Amino acid sequence: MVFWEGYYRLHTRKDEEKKNLVPFSTVVKGVLLQQLVQAIVTLFLPGLYILEEVQVKELKYRIEAIILLELGYCFLNDLTTTTKASGVVEQPSIAKQILQFLIAMFVMDTWQYFVHRYMHQNKFLYRHVHSWHHTLVVPYAIGTLYNHPIEGLLLDTIGGAISFLISGMTARTAVMFFCFTMVKAVDDHCGLRLPGNIFHLFFQNNTAYHDIHHQLQGLKYNYSQPFFSIWDKLLGTYMPFNLVKRPGGGFEARLAKE
Repeated sequence: MVFWEGYYRLHTRKDEEKKNLVPFSTVVKGVLLQQLVQAIVTLFLPGLYILEEVQVKELKYRIEAIILLELGYCFLNDLTTTTKASGVVEQPSIAKQILQFLIAMFVMDTWQYFVHRYMHQNKFLYRHVHSWHHTLVVPYAIGTLYNHPIEGLLLDTIGGAISFLISGMTARTAVMFFCFTMVKAVDDHCGLRLPGNIFHLFFQNNTAYHDIHHQLQGLKYNYSQPFFSIWDKLLGTYMPFNLVKRPGGGFEARLAKE
């Protein structure tokens, strides 16, 4: 416990217990509820469309990818190819999949920035929907998905589906992308500044960046998630900060002095 508490936490355990407005048990129940709602939605999605047989098969693989994301699995053995009427089509080249990843990342960021920002600006949505997530003033890993079910649908389910469709990913690429997205989101909320963290090397939008957003002074800044800080900087909602060592160990993300 001293290892985690003393060297890598952005907040002390006392801060977590004092500032957070909901107990850990409530967070766990809320996360399970949101995942149940999203799983049910994905199960019934095929019934919303009237499709030809080939389209149904393609949609089946895409729905499986989303369901695997919701359940937290990355089984790739049955998702290595996309089924077509004429047979089996191989996965696209690595270069094409990387391009699809980048497109999906940009689309996901764009969708989540504007929906997330609107949830803060609309008093009704903030009070009744998004405030669930901000009851965790000191975020921790499992609280990543502690959202109102409506927010889960708007940000994650719809945002993920749009990113998936626009990028043109196959089911296997989508599973890898969504798993990557989930790991990144968990890291953003974990409250730990771990040495050698690859996300902190490649992404400015990281644990400390999002921690600023959960603080009272930064509530209307740093909306961008989960990858880049492009929209915050372009639209004037970027809040600079300094990461300083806390007396007694650990780090603290402090707003930069103007």
